[in-house]
Amino acid sequence: MPKAFPIEFRPDVVAVARKGEAPMSQIATDFGVSESCLHRWLNLADIEDGTRAGVTAIESAELREAKKRVRVLEQEVEILRRAAAYFAKDLSPK
Repeated sequence: MPKAFPIEFRPDVVAVARKGEAPMSQIATDFGVSESCLHRWLNLADIEDGTRAGVTAIESAELREAKKRVRVLEQEVEILRRAAAYFAKDLSPK
């Protein structure tokens, strides 16, 4: 598993990389991250800044919560549907 970097560390690395004063490989090496990790952080920063199309972290969290709520509501509807069928069967004339 790759090592996790503190969230506060990322903006600093992205800012240095965006200045373009050194090659990406050198910046990645200096900060102890892989070059692919640096490219990913730059892409995510571009999405968050609105310069690149994509889903921001806030939108992603909202979508995750909405999907979780939909699952719960679907389970509740299924329970109510089964209960209604059970009670309807119980109340039918004999």
